[in-house]
Amino acid sequence: MRQIPKNNQDTCLYVVATPIGNMEDITLRAIKILKQTDLIAAEDTRHTGKLLRFYNIKTPLISFHEYNEERRTPELIKKLKTGIKIALVSDAGTPTVADPGFRLVKEAIANTIKVIPIPGVSAPITALSAAGMPTDRFIFIGFPSPKKIKRRLQLHNLTTETATLVFYMSPKRLTAFLQELIDIWGDRNAVLCREMTKIYEEFIRGCLSEIMINLQQRPTIKGECTLLVSGFKQDKTAALKIARTEIQKEMARSGVKISVLTKKISQKYGVPRNEVYAAALNWKRETED
Repeated sequence: MRQIPKNNQDTCLYVVATPIGNMEDITLRAIKILKQTDLIAAEDTRHTGKLLRFYNIKTPLISFHEYNEERRTPELIKKLKTGIKIALVSDAGTPTVADPGFRLVKEAIANTIKVIPIPGVSAPITALSAAGMPTDRFIFIGFPSPKKIKRRLQLHNLTTETATLVFYMSPKRLTAFLQELIDIWGDRNAVLCREMTKIYEEFIRGCLSEIMINLQQRPTIKGECTLLVSGFKQDKTAALKIARTEIQKEMARSGVKISVLTKKISQKYGVPRNEVYAAALNWKRETED
């Protein structure tokens, strides 16, 4: 005989935000939902188990992470269809934001299963709230690609983005990534948010080079890191400099028409077309001499 779910009114999937550090950063509603659901799908059952014990929550756990998400999603959808209520949680913050869960949410919607968000902590929003950088527009990048060519292409494509840019970064790769940003974007203002809401919470503010020097003086860099970088400023001199670099790169390839390239670069960087054209001609003359 199938066990009757303890809550069998309307089947639904709850997407529950959990603390990113401090155990007390969880909503009363989230605690209530975690207690009342039939099953909790957790990125790491050991990690979530600590939170459940802290709040005396007895709901059963099942693992749901990036390595079993594809296999486990149909299993959970099947359970949801029987009337079981499931809460989806990640190790920290809001599920599906640079964490597992997107596939499950998408399949639940496709199967007309109700998806209910239980909002709470999110590392990007937490960082933005205290960084002192523009928040009217921001772009959450998450973890940049671990592959160098793909990552550098991603950064080049964001060169003229004016919004504040938000990255997640491993502390082991942080200083190398800062140098990469300086090489591609120049020495922009930034804020490194480390160990947010925890005992050793730290916000390091300054230009990218200052943050890098600060970190290089430390024996080790530990903790979860969120990096905020200021967007592109419409400085004509800086824009033209960046445009010239791209002109050289494009013209190094054979068969590129200067007129077509001039229009493309002018629109992309907001630089007058005649100045782009002149820069292209100058570079062509220099290479031919």
